[in-house]
Amino acid sequence: MRTVFINGEYLPEDEAKISIFDRGFLFADSIYEVTTVVNGKLVDFTSHMTRLRRSLNELSMPSPADDDTLLTMHRELIKRNKIDQGLVYMQVSRGVADRSFLYPSQETPATLVAFTQVNQVLETPALADGIKVISVEDQRWARRDIKTTQLLYPSMAKMQAKSQGADDAWLIEDGLVTEGTSNNAFIVTAEGTLVTRPLSNDILHGTTRKALLDCAASMQIKFEERAFTLEEAKHAREAFISSASCFAVPVVSIDGTRVGDGKRGPVTARLQEAYRHEQVDSGI
Repeated sequence: MRTVFINGEYLPEDEAKISIFDRGFLFADSIYEVTTVVNGKLVDFTSHMTRLRRSLNELSMPSPADDDTLLTMHRELIKRNKIDQGLVYMQVSRGVADRSFLYPSQETPATLVAFTQVNQVLETPALADGIKVISVEDQRWARRDIKTTQLLYPSMAKMQAKSQGADDAWLIEDGLVTEGTSNNAFIVTAEGTLVTRPLSNDILHGTTRKALLDCAASMQIKFEERAFTLEEAKHAREAFISSASCFAVPVVSIDGTRVGDGKRGPVTARLQEAYRHEQVDSGI
């Protein structure tokens, strides 16, 4: 049985309880971060904390703890649950108050919970074999840059993909790819240029996205931050997704159309190796 963290206590998972009046439960008035663990160490933890602070600020939500305290908590969960490869999920809500659309006072204590999951991130076949995606209309709210727990529509889109024999969905708005259900989207053009959508309110500001672009710059891989169409993606030389839990996974098919030669491309492979060297090997 896992040990989980809830509001300053480490408890067996079956003893962890949250009030029915918690605003995360009632309004999805909560944010989260997922940090990958490899060899018992946290990958890109600082970037996750930077994004956490941004999400808290955008929602005027009080912080439950400073970064050092959160790092100690993450490490303790890894230790107690003997996690070698996996992840730590952390969620912060605005806290417990009578149901009202208005925020409670700033003095209301935030709710902080965290737990671990085992996930063999370095051995997943998808890293080499790739995944198939379908395209669906992007019907999420307009502040996708805030990492909130409002994930019902991405869940619906992923279920639609599964029902059609695919692994994930790319979300489309005005003919342009925004991102995947829980990941950022990349393509490599016929000329070898790496392309991903620029940061805005339209997409999540992915920590792995940033790290991969840093890797591309250091390897002198040309890249552009711009929107791209679904048709451009289908005719790209390569495509892949990025997230903290999957790193960089090739996309080999979009709506049944093979991308490139239907295999992991050389740019994707180089970025996978660079990310592993620069980020995974420097975990804390």
